[in-house]
This record gives sequence, structure tokens and C-alpha cells, in this order.
Amino acid sequence: MWLDRLSATQANASGPSTPQLTSRHNSPLPRRTSSNLSPYITSQRQGPSPRGSSLSLVSGDSTTSLLASARKPNGSEARQNPTAPAPDPVDEDLALDFDFGGLSLQELAAGESGQSTTSLRRPQTASEYEQDKARFDALHRSIVACDEILNSVENNLTDFRNDLSTVSADIETLQSRSSALSRRLENRKRIEKALGPLVEELSVSPDTISRITTGHIDEAWAKTLNEVDKRAAAIKKLSGTQQGKASEELGPILEKLILKAIERIRDFLVAQIKALRSPHINAQIIQQQNFLKFKDLYTFLHKHHAALAEEISQAYMNTMRWYYLNQFTRYERALAKLKLHVLDKNDVLGQEDATRKTAVLSSSRVAGPPHDAFNLGRRIDMLRTKSTSAISSYLAEEDQSTHYLEVPFRNFNLALIDNATAEYTFLAAFFAPALSYAQISRNFNFIFEPTFEVGRALSKTLVSESFDALGLLLCIRLNQHFAFDLQRRKVPAVDGYINGTNMLLWPRLQVIMDRHCESVRLLTNAAPTKLAKADQSKMSAAPHMVTQRFGQLLQGFLALSTEAGDDEPVVASVRRLRSEVETFLTRHAQTHGEARKSERFLYNNYSLILTIIGDETGKLAEEQQQHFEELKQKYQGEA
Repeated sequence: MWLDRLSATQANASGPSTPQLTSRHNSPLPRRTSSNLSPYITSQRQGPSPRGSSLSLVSGDSTTSLLASARKPNGSEARQNPTAPAPDPVDEDLALDFDFGGLSLQELAAGESGQSTTSLRRPQTASEYEQDKARFDALHRSIVACDEILNSVENNLTDFRNDLSTVSADIETLQSRSSALSRRLENRKRIEKALGPLVEELSVSPDTISRITTGHIDEAWAKTLNEVDKRAAAIKKLSGTQQGKASEELGPILEKLILKAIERIRDFLVAQIKALRSPHINAQIIQQQNFLKFKDLYTFLHKHHAALAEEISQAYMNTMRWYYLNQFTRYERALAKLKLHVLDKNDVLGQEDATRKTAVLSSSRVAGPPHDAFNLGRRIDMLRTKSTSAISSYLAEEDQSTHYLEVPFRNFNLALIDNATAEYTFLAAFFAPALSYAQISRNFNFIFEPTFEVGRALSKTLVSESFDALGLLLCIRLNQHFAFDLQRRKVPAVDGYINGTNMLLWPRLQVIMDRHCESVRLLTNAAPTKLAKADQSKMSAAPHMVTQRFGQLLQGFLALSTEAGDDEPVVASVRRLRSEVETFLTRHAQTHGEARKSERFLYNNYSLILTIIGDETGKLAEEQQQHFEELKQKYQGEA
């Protein structure tokens, strides 16, 4: 082919020249792409590129023809150019740049076949041929290397695809395993949620056993005891096969553990009861610190061994019965050493002896300071005081002053009420709910009955021989305050003692009031119906001594009865005494002779009574004030 092109060129040298393909290396080889070239080899027009190739545009047919013509025997040897250095075939190949004159490869191939005889080309020299040959050899090697690389890439991609398939299968396996594990986890959670509490109730840890058997009894020990009790109750709730298996495995352990707990509870409570019998011990401190803090112990004991719990309860009641009786007996003896004003039958309203004897209830029977049986004075402070503490035994024994009967009455009963409240509150807190409140009340009465008897005996001693009406009424009001206080504290068990004290005080007050009325009646009967004129002239219109006493006594009764109702016995007693005094004053007024002087006398007496009671309040006070105001107005106009 090369020889044909060369002969055609020489034959047409004088004729019109055919357009020649030029390159920067003056190569006669047209640039065509081979179908076997790697797609990574591309043409570079702006300079060399590591991935480009100048043969990317040479067709496969042209390459085949070039190789065939190079092997013909009649081909001419290329001439060598001694001046130009031999370029690197690969670099030269990458630097080739062909111009096809605006023709496509197909057009160029068709044109070469038709103009092969007419084209004029310069013959290729041997050196150029060798250069082209070396360049094509390098291209061949590059193609082989690219094929090897592509094969390696293909193998890598194949391996990657296989690995990816394996990974995908592993992921699917993991997903299925994860779903299975999730389902198993959810099922386990549901089972654990359902069976967890039951398993917890039916298991006893070694720490629990160790604490119950050898641990110190404290609040933590009591909580552990409650856990054991819950587990024992849980076993009883099971039925059928579950009950048999649970009882077989856990029943004997719990039974022994409960017996050990009962033994330790018994020893603990007995030790605390013995401590209450120690001299000079404060029972309330032991109750608060050693009993109430462990109230669940008795509940557990009563639940699992009711007979032993009853014995413990009886031992406690006997101890406290002795304790309170001993303490209040000593306190009553201390109060008995207080010096008291003695008001006897001479301290009545109609007694005319101005020098009434003053006696003192004491062992030495020495005379005490003078007193006024009809004036309330500061004695009402005993009722109005906000002090809630009773005098101590030591102070009572050392006190040298003289008091009225309400002082020992208040102190003893105040101490008794406080201790009874504390004891009842303790019994209700410690023994409930093991014992009913009715049983607790009976236990309380068993404990305090001897002490209540000491209180009743003291009250009876104070009032049985006394004629102190104001003192009796003061004791009644104090007892009523104690009753209100017990209602506020919600201690109904002491109501029997309060009612018994009232039944002791009210009748004695009626006896004293009857004695006052009788004394005034005797005085009225003893008054003369008429006096001589000489004696009438000596009569004074000033208020009588009985009026003064009656006004003070009435003022004391009204001050102590501001909240009294019409049904109280004191109301009827005051009315009876008032009627007796009015009768006496009317009878005494007749001894003045003249009506004017008699009316003046009555006016002065009623005016004095009204002045004394004028500042009192209450329903009974208003009634008495209105009554004496009417009498005063009646005799004021006539006077």
C-alpha cells in the first residue's frame, strides 16, 4: 500500500496536488482508531495527558493495513534522519495530532481507497519506519497493560460483587436474628413483668436470713421482718401445684425464720417491760423510743403467735398499772402536805360571828392566814391560766404558802389527765390494729383503775368536810375543762373518771348551798318582828352584813357561770339562796318601823348587790342583774 501511494505521488508530481495529512513529526501515517484500543486512550490537542493517546482516532482497518504493508518484501526501507533525535515511541504516540481536513473516518477511508493511485506522498524513510514500528510496539504493550489492568479491575469488581452479595446475605441474616432477638426480648420482658413480683415474693435472700437471726433490732430489722411476713402471705395465696412446690422449697425456711423472729421479738419486748419497772424511770421516753418505733413487731407477734402476744400485753398492763399507781400515790402524798384553808360550817352566809375561826388542813393543825369564804378574788385565775403543767412533787413538799382546795385538785387531775392521754394514745398506736379499740379501752381501764381511785379519794377528802362553795364550783369548772380537753384529744376512756368526779362534786355543792340557805332562814326566823321606838331610832339604813356576803358570793357564782346553761344545778341553787336573802331583808326592814326607812334600807341593799354583780356577763348574770335592777327601781321611787 505504501508503494502504491508512493508511485502515485511520483506520477502526479506535475499535476494538481492532493491535500496531504500533516503532523508535527511529518509522519505519512494517517491517524485512525483501532477497535481494540483501550477506551482510556484519548487524543490530546492541547498537550500531553497521562491518559491520552494520539492513536485514539485511528481506525482499526487502517492499523491493519499499515501492519500488512510493513511486512511486504518489496517495501522500501525508510531513510534515517541523522539530525533528529529518536523520540520516545510512547511519548511521541501520545503527542500525535492529525488533521483529517474536516472528513470523518469513513469518508477518509473511502477517499484513501479511491485515491490511492493518485495520492502523492513522500516515501517513508527507514528511520521513520523504525520509529513508527517502535511507537506501535509501545502502543501494543500499553494496550496489553491496559487489558491486564482492566482484567484486574474486572476481577476486583467481580470479587467485590461476590463480597457484596455475601455481605448482603449476612445483613439479612443479622436482620432476621435481630428481629428474633427483639421478639424474644419482648417476650422475656412480658414474662418478667408478670412473674417478677411473684418470684420476688417467693424468694428469701441470705442477707434477710442473717439479719433476722443475728442482726440488731432496729428500724431496718423491722422492715426486713415485714418482707418476711409478705413472703409468708404470698405462699398462702398460691393454689394447687404452685402452692405445693413453693411450700416444699420455701415453706420450711420461712417457718423457721418466723419462729426465730418471734423469739427475738419476745426477748426484746420483755426487756423493755423490765426497763419500765426501774426506779425513777420515765415511762413515756421508753414508750416513744423503744415501743412505738417498733410497733410492727407486736403486730407480727400477734399475727403469728396470738397467745404469746396476749401474754406480752398482760405483762405490760400489769407493769404500767403498778407504775401509775406508785407514781400518783407518791404525788398525792406530796400534795397532801400543802397547807389549805379550812372552811367549815361557821363559814356560811347567815353566820353572824364576825370572828369566824380559820383552820388549816395539815398534820400540825397550825393556824393559817385569814381568808374570805365569800369573795372569789384572784382564785378565778386558776381557771383562766394557760399553764398546762402541774406542780412537781418536790415543789409541793417544799411549798409553805396556804392554798384553797382547788389547787391540789387541779394539779393532781391535770397530771392524771396528761398521763392518761399519753397512755391511751400509746396503747392505740402500739396495739392497734392487732387489738380492737374496745379491747384497748378495756386494757386502759385495767391500767388506770387504781390510779383513778386515788384521784377520787383525793377529791372526796378535799370536799367532804369543806363548806367552800366557790372552791367546789371552781373544781366543777376545772373538771369540765378537763372533759373538753379530753374530747379535743380524742380520749374517751377517761370519761368514766370525769363523770364520777362530777357526781362527787355536784352533790356536795348542793349540800353547801342548802347550808347557806338554812343559815339565812335561821337568821330570818330569829329576827324580831317589831322593836321599840328607842331601838328603831338606832337602826341604820346601811346594807346588812348578809347583803355584803351574798353580793360577793353571787358575784363569784356568776363569774364562774358565764357559759352555764339553765339546766345546771347551780342556777336553781342561786335562785333559792336569792329568795332566802330577799326574805331576810324584807323581814329585817320591818324592824325599822317607818315605811320610808324600811324602803331606804331595802334600796341600799339591792343597790349594793347590783353594784357588785354589775360587771359580770353571761345568761345567768343578765338574769340576776335584771332582777335586782327591778327591785332597786321599785324601792328607789318609794324611798
